Amino acid sequence: MLKEPIKILLVDDHVIVRAGLRMLIENHSGMAVVGEAGSRRDALSIAAREQPEIILLDLDMGDESGLDFLRELLATASGARIVMLTGVRDPEAHRRAVLLGAMGLVLKDKAAEVLIKAIETVHSGEVWLDGSLTASVITEISSVDKSRRPDPEAEKIRSLTGREREIVGLVCEGLKNKHIADRLFISEATVRNHLTSILSKLELSDRFELALYAYRNHLAKPPS
Repeated sequence: MLKEPIKILLVDDHVIVRAGLRMLIENHSGMAVVGEAGSRRDALSIAAREQPEIILLDLDMGDESGLDFLRELLATASGARIVMLTGVRDPEAHRRAVLLGAMGLVLKDKAAEVLIKAIETVHSGEVWLDGSLTASVITEISSVDKSRRPDPEAEKIRSLTGREREIVGLVCEGLKNKHIADRLFISEATVRNHLTSILSKLELSDRFELALYAYRNHLAKPPS
């Protein structure tokens, strides 16, 4: 049985850029562009109508910023995941995008294959951050957190078992449950149980938050 293609909405204020993205994406058999938007209003309208699975959102939309309506897009297309496209190496903007809910960040000077891989990775529920972006985002988050709190997370972290710490590290490597199970010679059900326990102890909601938490609290090293 053939899989349905990943439904993608393009949001960029440049018509030529959207045309190039559409051509790139539709050359890939597992993906389909369901709409294009060059403004906030059009993006929200198309997102509501088409309910895309992935939204490629330009950070700089000319007179407006993609960050200004990122959360509106997520609320409008409830099943969507957002990949930010940016030509700007601005750690603060990247940090804001992640905190607002973007699950991927791709620099526009990267190869086309990188964008395709980012779409597939984010669609599967994983986070996609370029190594240099990860380092800058985590540095920004860490510096903000340190200025706001002494370290109330220490007790939560101490509650993790050795096995749970292992699993946190493997999640941060991007491994899915099956691969974690294979690596640790345990069942996928056991991995799921461990993850449920980890998220409960750390008061987190998903693997994305867990990865950021782990980098921020030195449970794992950001990709280099």
